[in-house]
Amino acid sequence: MPDEARRVLKARAASRGKSLNAYLLEVIEREVSRPTVAEVLQRAAQRAERASASAVDVLADARAAREEELRRGGHG
Repeated sequence: MPDEARRVLKARAASRGKSLNAYLLEVIEREVSRPTVAEVLQRAAQRAERASASAVDVLADARAAREEELRRGGHG
């Protein structure tokens, strides 16, 4: 680790009343708890795929019900 980075991190740790190791663990935990932009986009795409499939199923069911109604002679 570069000396300047170590100095800054050690000062930040001290200002929070923590050791450098404890502070670095906190920084690492905070970093890994937040998803990356790519991870967020991937999750959104997966949700959209599931939502699209559900919408397609709903539309197919509605179309089948309508066709059945028309076969029975319904007007609605």
